[in-house]
Amino acid sequence: MKQDADTAHYTLAMGDVATGANVLPAAPPIYPADQLAACPPPVEVEALVIVGGDGKVGEVRVADESRAAANRRSFIAAVRAAVIQWTFAPLKIDHWAADAEGNSHVVDSETKPFSLGYVFRFACHAGKGQVSSNASAGGHT
Repeated sequence: MKQDADTAHYTLAMGDVATGANVLPAAPPIYPADQLAACPPPVEVEALVIVGGDGKVGEVRVADESRAAANRRSFIAAVRAAVIQWTFAPLKIDHWAADAEGNSHVVDSETKPFSLGYVFRFACHAGKGQVSSNASAGGHT
């Protein structure tokens, strides 16, 4: 998925430590009920999740959404409906320094917005839907 200017990577300075940016317990997308009868071959939806400094999802960008076939749109809608409700531990950057005695301590901290890429896989077996997901290599801001 193409990275936009608003999803650029952060460069940490020496003494900076980044933590967080992980999803808290969250409900996965639900297999679209309108697709169960047809039980199509597995469908993958690649999404870039844009998260604010507060850990709330602000946007879900789906690759090739504008060119998606009609039956694929229900899978995209399922991803968006679930992921927009997710909450993440905020991305926190601590700035560390050492005092005159060599003891390290946090000088200040800040939270930053970030993005994570996910691939959601929808599969149907004997009329029952299954959804799995993996964080993809593209993403982290």
